[in-house]
Amino acid sequence: MSYEFSQFGRQLGCGSGIGELMEDLGHALASGGPELKMLGGGQPAQIPEMNAVWRRRLEELMEESSGLNRALTTYDPPSGNPHFLSAIADLFNESFGWNLSSENVGVTSGGQTAFYFLFNLLAGQMPDGSHRKILLPLVPEYIGYANQGVSGDLFRSVPPLIEKTGPHEFKYRVDFDQLNITPDIAAICASRPTNPTGNVLTDEEIARLSAIAKQHGIPLIIDNAYGAPFPGIIFTPATPFWDDHVVLTLSLSKLGLPATRTGIVIGPPAIIRALGSSSAIAGLSNPNIGQQITLPLIQSGEILRLSREVVRPFYEAKCQLARQAAHDAFGEDAEWFMHRSEGALFLWFWFPGLPIHSQELYDRLKKRGVLVIPGHHFFFGLDDTHWAHRHECIRVSYAMEESIVCDGLRIIAEEVRLARDQAVR
Repeated sequence: MSYEFSQFGRQLGCGSGIGELMEDLGHALASGGPELKMLGGGQPAQIPEMNAVWRRRLEELMEESSGLNRALTTYDPPSGNPHFLSAIADLFNESFGWNLSSENVGVTSGGQTAFYFLFNLLAGQMPDGSHRKILLPLVPEYIGYANQGVSGDLFRSVPPLIEKTGPHEFKYRVDFDQLNITPDIAAICASRPTNPTGNVLTDEEIARLSAIAKQHGIPLIIDNAYGAPFPGIIFTPATPFWDDHVVLTLSLSKLGLPATRTGIVIGPPAIIRALGSSSAIAGLSNPNIGQQITLPLIQSGEILRLSREVVRPFYEAKCQLARQAAHDAFGEDAEWFMHRSEGALFLWFWFPGLPIHSQELYDRLKKRGVLVIPGHHFFFGLDDTHWAHRHECIRVSYAMEESIVCDGLRIIAEEVRLARDQAVR
C-alpha cells in the first residue's frame, strides 16, 4: 500500500542530509566493526574525566532521598525544571553580568528540537498569508537546520567571503555588503563555532549582526552548541553574548551527555513561553535526567571549570593532532585547503577543482569504510545552486580515536588524488 504524505510529511518524512548523517552514525556505532572509520557524525568523544563526573553524579542521585524519583519518575513543567532554569540564569548573571530571570530560560528535548520550534515559531507561513524566512549570514551552516520548515524552505543564505590565510588554510567571513534585510526576514541565525567548519564569528561580527537585527526589530539567534562558556570547545577568544532581542541556545550534548537530549534556550520571555507551549503540545515535557545530573555543577559553577580545564584542552589537542595528520596525508604540493580550526569537532576540507561531486567522493569513501559528510548539504538557502565551491568540500570529525582519524584522512587523500588522476587521463 502506498501513502500520500502531507506537505508536513514530505518535508520531514522523505529524507534529508541530517537523516543520512544520523543513519550512518547509528549503524556505524551499532554494528560497523573495528574497520569502520566513522568521521561523519557529531558524536562527542569519550572523555574519561567527564565520564567519571557523570558516574559520580548518578551515584549521588541514587544516594539522595528522592534523587532518582526527581530524575526519572516525574514530569517537569514543559519549559524545564524550575531549579534548573534558575540555576542557568544565576550562572550567566554572576559570570557575565547579564540580567536574566528564570523567565528568560527554557529547556527543550535537545538543541535540534529547540531550532525546530524556533524556526517554525518565527518563520514560514504567516497569518496574513505572507511567507517569512530565516537569514543565515554565513554558509556553509549546520546541516540539521536545512529541512526543519514545516511549510517548506525557510532559509535565505549569504555566500561567504573566502580568505586564504595560509598555504593550505582558509577562513570564511561574513559578507556584510551582501547582507540585505528585506521585510520577509523573520530572524538572523548563526552557529558559533560554526558547524561544519569550526569557524568562530568574532566579537565584532556578532555585535554587528546584533545591531542589524535590533535595527530591524528581529531576533538574532546564536547556536552555541559547541561554544562558550560551556561546553567550551572553542580555541579562539569569543565573548558570550546576549541582549533583549537575542536568542542563545546551548546544549549538554558536547559536554558528554548527548543521550540526555537537553537543549537550553536563553531568550525573551515571550519566545521562552512559546517554546514551552510547543514542548507541551509535541511531547508533554522534556527529559529531566540531564537537568538533574548537571544541576549542582551549574549551581556551583563547576560546569565552567570542567569546560575550561577538561573539555576544551581535550578537543584542542585532538584538533592539533588531526590537523597535522591532514598535512601528512595530503602533502604540501597538492591543491587542498582546510578551514582554520577555531572550535567544534570538525575539519572542513576544500579541494578546488575537484573533478567529482562531493557526493561521489562520499560514496567512494563509504565503500572503503570511511564515513564523512559531503559538503553540498551545508550550502542551503542559496540562489546559486551551481556554485562549484559547494561541491568541492567535505566535513570530517576528529572526535574519534587518533588512529581512526589518521587512517581515515589517509584514505580521503588517496581518493582525492585518484579522482584528480582519473580526470587527467
